[in-house]
Amino acid sequence: MEKVLYEVKKVIVGQDHLLERLIVALLARGHILVEGVPGLAKTMAIKTLAESIGGEFKRIQFTPDLVPADLVGTRIYNQKSGEFNTALGPVFTNLLLADEINRAPAKTQSALLEAMEE
Repeated sequence: MEKVLYEVKKVIVGQDHLLERLIVALLARGHILVEGVPGLAKTMAIKTLAESIGGEFKRIQFTPDLVPADLVGTRIYNQKSGEFNTALGPVFTNLLLADEINRAPAKTQSALLEAMEE
């Protein structure tokens, strides 16, 4: 993990406290709430962490019109084969940045919390 932290610190400077907390959350298989004014490299830190561990990063911008299917995915009908295919949503990733969760409807927030419990 020191190697991962070293790689992230090459990109993110002056955010040692945040980076250490991100590593702890990663090791604990937990979640972290990152708050701060724009421009503090919150998104870049998480994206860089994902790259340094060889994981996948996705970002969701929460808006009032976001529905639960936008998070978890949906089934899509394929006219050629006559079958339904599952399209997984962005919550199926290694590191997910959910931005401005408070703007989403209650059902969408609930879908995110349910996915976080898994």
